[in-house]
Amino acid sequence: MPGQMLPISVACLDMAGTTVADDGSVLAAFTRALQDAGLGPGQPGYERAEQIVRETMGQSKIEVFRRILGAEAAAQAANSAFELHYASAVRAGAVAPLPGATETLVALRAGGVKICLATGFSPVTRDVLLDALGWRPLIDLALSPADAGRGRPWPDLPLTALLRLRGGAVTELAVAGDTASDVESGCGPAPGWWLAC
Repeated sequence: MPGQMLPISVACLDMAGTTVADDGSVLAAFTRALQDAGLGPGQPGYERAEQIVRETMGQSKIEVFRRILGAEAAAQAANSAFELHYASAVRAGAVAPLPGATETLVALRAGGVKICLATGFSPVTRDVLLDALGWRPLIDLALSPADAGRGRPWPDLPLTALLRLRGGAVTELAVAGDTASDVESGCGPAPGWWLAC
């Protein structure tokens, strides 16, 4: 029926930028990690690296560093530096729930919707963030690319959430995020396949 809302059994929500305000700490952690890798402002390749970081927001952080730095050892080192810098910012209080985010999580759960918080962060970084926010009791699952196979823009995170939380049909899955990669991960091959599109 036109205008009739389909039921939602699982909501797969992004973290930084969608449910969590981080006051620029993600970009700052990327900048510091690139500097640790020897790629700082004013150096050849820095502007391109900064552009890649902005274009790939929401995607797996290790994949972003692989794209920028190429060599696996350099990418792994930069990713580890990013995790340390971001965790330090989280512990210093640089993150907070976006206005209405906590209330939305509570309302979704009260309405019988299972909640997955999905992120491009590694599990370690994701868990530091969850602990700082105190959100573990409000969600059913938290996923990183390492838990699902591939990160965004591929659909692995939302589909893994739907399967692990034993949700209904794919049309009962809602995906929300603040980047193009988030939205793309929730879109199927045909119109109307997923609620997010």
